[in-house]
Parts: sequence; C-alpha cells; structure tokens
Amino acid sequence: MWGQILWCIIGLVAGLIIGFFLARFIMKKYLKKNPPINEKMIEVMMTQMGRKPSKKQVTQVMNQMNKFM
Repeated sequence: MWGQILWCIIGLVAGLIIGFFLARFIMKKYLKKNPPINEKMIEVMMTQMGRKPSKKQVTQVMNQMNKFM
C-alpha cells in the first residue's frame, strides 16, 4: 500500500520536472523563431501607416508595450 503511494508521488514529481524542462525548451524555440516586438518592428509599422516616427515616439510606444505586457 505505502509502496504504491510512494511510486505515485515519485512519478508525479518526475512528470512535473520533465514537463517543466520540456515546456521551457519549447518556449525558447518558439521565441527564437518568433521574437517579441522590437523597436525596428514598431518603426516599420509606423512608417507603413504613413508617418515617419522619431526615436522618442518609438521609445514611448516600446515603453507602453512593455508596461502592457
């Protein structure tokens, strides 16, 4: 009886550890393939909307994006 409970607990802990490292690996791979928004992307987006952004405007938008996330 106690042996079965112990093996269940060991299996649960091992599963959590393996799941954590697997999820971490997948997220790193995803972020490398699809990086988060950077200043260059914001500048291109504003240019496509028909305006030439200044460095100050790009920085303000980046700060707001970081605050929101």
